[in-house]
Amino acid sequence: MIDPWLTKSIRTFVLFVGLFGAFGSTGQAARNDVFMTRGLKVDVTAASTAEARDKALALGEREAFRQLLERLTLRSDHFRLPAFSAAEIATFVLDFEVAEEKASAVRYLATLNYSFKADAVRRMLIDREIPFAETTSKPVLVLPVYQAAGALLLWDDPNPWRQAWAGRPEIFSLVPAILPGGDLADIATIGPEQAVAGDEQRLSAIAGRYDAGDTIVAHATMIMDRGRPDLEVYVTRYGTAQQEQTVVKSFTSGDQETLDMLLARAAVELTHQIEDNWKRDNLLQFGQQAVVAVKIRIGGLGDWLDIRNRLAGVAVISKSDLVLLSLDEVRVNLHYIGEPGQLALALEQADLVINREGDGWVLELGK
Repeated sequence: MIDPWLTKSIRTFVLFVGLFGAFGSTGQAARNDVFMTRGLKVDVTAASTAEARDKALALGEREAFRQLLERLTLRSDHFRLPAFSAAEIATFVLDFEVAEEKASAVRYLATLNYSFKADAVRRMLIDREIPFAETTSKPVLVLPVYQAAGALLLWDDPNPWRQAWAGRPEIFSLVPAILPGGDLADIATIGPEQAVAGDEQRLSAIAGRYDAGDTIVAHATMIMDRGRPDLEVYVTRYGTAQQEQTVVKSFTSGDQETLDMLLARAAVELTHQIEDNWKRDNLLQFGQQAVVAVKIRIGGLGDWLDIRNRLAGVAVISKSDLVLLSLDEVRVNLHYIGEPGQLALALEQADLVINREGDGWVLELGK
């Protein structure tokens, strides 16, 4: 007679092997989200509807591809990005979707979604020696603190600095930024003085309310020394970044620039700075590769499925080798690109934590 426990163990083992075998394809799908450009709007007028549509789709494809390349690369390298022809860009397109469209006799309007071939884009950037990042930060919560005439404003209405951040163009970024709602619970959690002082306990609490990974305090001071509004801005990111990051920048208003225009320009510029800081920490270093053996404790199949799916979306992990399967433990060799700190930071974005335990490493869900 076959031991029932042994039968169950074998059945579970076989199921685990099958699920692990699908790991590679799942990882590819999860990572390819970075290689999508969504919500691109086009509006073209031509001699006919068909001509307007053809021109709009060609324009959309070019704009979507440019957005993708700029998303992955540093601004200082954008001038190096190639200007491909329409035919060349088409070779990088995996598929596209017309989400919405309207047409008249001579006009075509649409919202387009594009997916690009991840491996082809990577090879192109590597061949041109243009560094790039793929790791997407967990959402960051932006606290826009505005200082004018000695008063600090965060939740007060109006707060023109907050309005400037809320009015930024929507793009799919490696650093998705969100603003708090400003309800009574937010007001009770942190005030402008505490935000500027970097009260990490309260900053962590407000981030937790919005399931954000980090908190960004954007402290803008309006200066009227020239008789026109100028800004001095301190932007500090608190949380999982490898080190606390502060950007300090001054903005001088132009002759025809209103305060609202100045604030809007500053918010967009600082968003780019924040994105570049993140990208620098997460540039894929293909010349530096390593392997780490990790132990993953599991309480059942659901635990492993959850962790497996999270690992699948970590861009710096190039390959995973199964070493051991059991009912309560999985051992995996993770092949990764870059520094150990980059691996740890990328894992944190997937709510995974890697810790030293004795002579080895343990991977577990973050608390």
